This record gives sequence, C-alpha cells and structure tokens, in this order.
Amino acid sequence: MKFEDVYKRYYRDVYYYLLSLSGNPSLSEELAQETFYRALKNINKFKGECKLESWLCQIGKNAYLSWAKKQKHLTRKALEPEESCAVGEAREQMDSSPEVLCIRKEEALSIYKVLHILQEPYKEVFTLRTLGELSFKEIGEIFGQGEGWARVTYHRAKLKIQEMIKEVP
Repeated sequence: MKFEDVYKRYYRDVYYYLLSLSGNPSLSEELAQETFYRALKNINKFKGECKLESWLCQIGKNAYLSWAKKQKHLTRKALEPEESCAVGEAREQMDSSPEVLCIRKEEALSIYKVLHILQEPYKEVFTLRTLGELSFKEIGEIFGQGEGWARVTYHRAKLKIQEMIKEVP
C-alpha cells in the first residue's frame, strides 16, 4: 500500500483521535499532519505487531504530548473547541432559551472539571472510547495492553466520573 493511500484511509481517524485529546480542531489538524510526517519518516520501524491505525494513533499521541510540554501558559481560549457557523446556528435554533443554555453550560462545565482532574490512564481511556470512538482492542493496543485491560479501565473511569460529578459544586 502506498503511503498516500495510508494517509487517505487513516487521516480522519487520526484527526478525530487527536481532536478527542485536544478539543481543538485547528490544533488537531496540525498534529495530524505532524503525525503522518513522523510516520513517513519512521515507516521502516513499523513491524506490523499492531494495526497500522493503532501505530498512527500512538504517533499522534506522542505528537500531542510533545506539543503540550512546549506550552507553558495556555489561555483558556486556545483549549476551547471551535465550531463552525452552521453548527452554532443550528444549536441556537434548537434550544435557545436562557434556562436551557444555562443548564447545559453548567453540565458541560461539571464534566470538564471532572475530566480535568481525572487521573491517567482513566482520563485518556475514557476520552478515546467516548470521543475517539475507538474499540477496546484498539485502546489496549495504544497502551500496549490487552482488550480486557481497556474494558476494565474504561469501566473504572466511568465509576470515578459518576462519583466525582456528584461532588462537583
């Protein structure tokens, strides 16, 4: 398979995985490009012991972690997800009452607070499963663990999140 075909086939998956980590579409696009650049440079190191998609996601994770280490003073704005005008307009039309908007904002804030303080690997496994939509097998491969480990970790993450949400003011 040509590298161009690999790019076309897996770009979207890598992009959404990075989006699940960063929450920022622009950053995710930039990191996805960096991921494929690194993969191309190191394609000879891929031995086929895991799925190509898992290998690419691991490279993406490392690119994200490298980026995060370089950031010393991030503004809250830089970390907030961006949304297109069409998505924003549709969302406003659906439920734009002040009460509904306030409740949603409070719920989202509670979840973000909990995810922010959730310990690793629970935080990443939960994010990969819910936002990245990866299978337990793929998550296990990314961590160098088995599918069972990923399932147990995800279950424990859900329990921790449920407990923590009750405690968030």
